[in-house]
Amino acid sequence: MAVPQNRVTRSRRNMRRSHDALVAGNPNECSNCGELKRPHHVCPSCGHYADREVVARANEVDLDDDAA
Repeated sequence: MAVPQNRVTRSRRNMRRSHDALVAGNPNECSNCGELKRPHHVCPSCGHYADREVVARANEVDLDDDAA
């Protein structure tokens, strides 16, 4: 079984964890609809990428209560 030979100090432990921090997102504004989207990704709200429609978005569909 692995047992540490010497105690790991708080400083060394924290230095090892220095790269574990989460990085905040960097949202950009969609050039077509103005919603926030991830850079270099298709806009989830309108389906455009680089000023052209990549994903055709269907209009909202009303589902019947007994169908759901």
